[in-house]
Amino acid sequence: MMIRRPVRTAIALTAAALSGTLLLTACGGESKAQGSDGKLDVVASFYPMEFLAAQIGGEHVKVTDLTPAGVEPHDLELTAKQVARVKKADAVVYLKGLQPTVDKAVSGTKRAVDATAASPLADHHLDEGHAEGDGHDHAGPAGDPHIWLDPTRYAAVARSVGAGFAEADPAHAADYRKNADELVARLTALDEDFKAGLKDATSRTFVTSHAAFGYLADHYGLTQVAINGVDPESEPTPARLAEVQKAARDNGATTVFFETLVSPKLAETVAKDLGLKTAVLDPLEGVKEPAKDDYLTVMRQNLANLRAALGATAAAPGTPAAAPATTPATTS
Repeated sequence: MMIRRPVRTAIALTAAALSGTLLLTACGGESKAQGSDGKLDVVASFYPMEFLAAQIGGEHVKVTDLTPAGVEPHDLELTAKQVARVKKADAVVYLKGLQPTVDKAVSGTKRAVDATAASPLADHHLDEGHAEGDGHDHAGPAGDPHIWLDPTRYAAVARSVGAGFAEADPAHAADYRKNADELVARLTALDEDFKAGLKDATSRTFVTSHAAFGYLADHYGLTQVAINGVDPESEPTPARLAEVQKAARDNGATTVFFETLVSPKLAETVAKDLGLKTAVLDPLEGVKEPAKDDYLTVMRQNLANLRAALGATAAAPGTPAAAPATTPATTS
């Protein structure tokens, strides 16, 4: 079996994208904050978009996340009240193609910043050599949505959000741009930590329950072997399970990664069959404890866990100790 390395996709930030003209859809009228407290009323579709909105908007925005903490965003269904909130918001930050219910609600809104305009989606397949329609799980029709797991792509989206907020609320444009620049600097530092931390990994292949890490694998020269496709709730076929087991053995995998918002049972079963450990690799579609963790802390924990699984030993600045892996004897 050949495991396909995701195709590298270059991200070119054009002047139009940076200015937000391709990212912000306006329906006329003078832009200004409409909230009774004078703050820009922002709606975010799920956690990665909420994090950007809060970090870049700062004290000038009030952010509402449509996806509650701990809820898998693919499963989101909006209430009538949430749809109304989207329609009257000063700005909406979302990722087109991830949540159809949000895409529908955004249609016709005053201002919408679409993350995919700054970072176009790629189509990440599970295996090399399988054509579309052959029964293997591929990315959806819009492509793999997990762009935020590559810090450089996420930084491109951050700049677009800053430009969008500046257009929606010109009085605070300088602050939005400054906050976006500062966040991009933190994301650049995170990117450098990943490069340094994975440079001497003895293995470049990792096994995960959900094909969320194609962009991360692509950017850092790794290979993702996924049990499921981009939909974490899909069920793998027996043939797919056999392929994953063979790939794990052939590449000397030590760990099967699972995530925080989906049951770990399948990953635990595969790990037990192979005599491997299990550990968390968080796709950051949501954060269980927002008061404790954020995008940057969880990504650095992901780096620590990847380093442990891939046999990296070089010092990685700013990286915490890996979370303890679980052996098959303690899984259920």
